[in-house]
Amino acid sequence: MNFLNLPLVSWVNGTIMIGIFVLVVIGLVTAIFLLMKTDKKAK
Repeated sequence: MNFLNLPLVSWVNGTIMIGIFVLVVIGLVTAIFLLMKTDKKAK
């Protein structure tokens, strides 16, 4: 009956995936702002 001591929910995998997702979103937003800054308007 040792298998009953296992946790029902493991938050480690979800936390890592959310952290990676946040890093990707921050990178994309930073890239968009850099592209907006360096964009030169055509006359």
